[in-house]
Amino acid sequence: MAPSVPSNLPPVGRIGLFAAMAIGIGGMIGAGIFSILGVVAQASGGALWISFAIGGVVALLSSYSYARLGARYPSAGGAVEFLVKGFGDGVVSGGINIFLWIGYIIALALYAQGFAGYAMTFLPAGVPAYAPKALGVGVVLLFTMVNMIGAKAMGRSETAIVAVKLIILFLFALTGLYCIKPALLSPGLWAAPEGIFFGAGVLFIGYEGFGLVANAAGDMADPKTMLPKALFWSVASVIVIYIAVSVAVVGNLDVETMVRAKDYALAEAAKPFLGEFGFRLIAVAAVFSTASAINATLYGAANVSFMIAKDGELPEFFSLRTRPNATGGLFISAALVIAFILFFDLSAVAMMGSGAFLLVYACVHAAHLRLTAQTGGNPWIVRLALVSCLVMLGILSVYIWRHSRPALVLLLVLMPLCFGLEWIYRRLTGRVMKTRT
Repeated sequence: MAPSVPSNLPPVGRIGLFAAMAIGIGGMIGAGIFSILGVVAQASGGALWISFAIGGVVALLSSYSYARLGARYPSAGGAVEFLVKGFGDGVVSGGINIFLWIGYIIALALYAQGFAGYAMTFLPAGVPAYAPKALGVGVVLLFTMVNMIGAKAMGRSETAIVAVKLIILFLFALTGLYCIKPALLSPGLWAAPEGIFFGAGVLFIGYEGFGLVANAAGDMADPKTMLPKALFWSVASVIVIYIAVSVAVVGNLDVETMVRAKDYALAEAAKPFLGEFGFRLIAVAAVFSTASAINATLYGAANVSFMIAKDGELPEFFSLRTRPNATGGLFISAALVIAFILFFDLSAVAMMGSGAFLLVYACVHAAHLRLTAQTGGNPWIVRLALVSCLVMLGILSVYIWRHSRPALVLLLVLMPLCFGLEWIYRRLTGRVMKTRT
């Protein structure tokens, strides 16, 4: 699944605990797990599962702020609303919200490149070198047109796709754990401790979707009680699933093969115990999963830019409608995604995406620290969550510097650029942000 703005949630009080957990699990277990395994293995080696555990702890700490803030300020705004409550209506909240939109753009580029990697396994050998980029660009253009026409039909299929995907991952994990080769789990095949933490930083984008549960708080009968439970249980469940899948992967496939097949590592890992059938099954699941994530995230990114423009933080042409379902934000989002696909590879995009969301979550924790008297939150837990995000971001930045310096430079430029654009736009137009309830 993917970060998006829920648009068809049931009426107030109609979302129960399990439905709320499903939103979080669907938001986390999506295209990311299919796209990033090989990239993470390159950093952490046979300790892949430990990296997933570390990333899960950071996500679990981060869910505390979302639980407290969402219970106190239940709305569809999620992080957008929390940042405005914490920092007020100004350049700080506006700049971070624009950066959040950029985070969705980077996530889209990751999903598109993941789609291309698995789609390539169905093509004959000898295809042109530009084929993966062409496939990534093509699928973004396809779903841009789908969103122009209307994404309702595709939206109805999202629940079914998530259910099928979870079933396939459970079968993969159970079969893989049964057929495991203990020698491949030897600590001798683990990367150095810094590599394990590097891997945890890279894979954080696979956990970022838990924030979607907070977007549904306004539709819960008792968000103060239900939201924390839904967040903690959904994150804990995903940690267990990710660890089970990653242990099955490293227990059946040597690290060198995993890195060589990093664009389709999960499918390659199914070969030793499920043969060619397993490879094709995972590849088909990955193609459908990444495609549905592209559709959902493109819809969500367009909606986020639309709302931010309506709120006064982006130029009005982002909210202009050329067709009933097509806004200026949709076309600008698609164009930026294509730029990321063309200029960065899968590894760089994954690293930038994780870095962007770690920074956004750190900002949410900083906002929460200003609101703990209203939320009843424990300041020390919030500080621990903030520090964990910043430490993980620092570790990831070192890794990006070593492996893709242009990606780090772009990431460092984007945040001040967002603040600068927000400041200039507010000075020129005098527009102010309107909070949602």
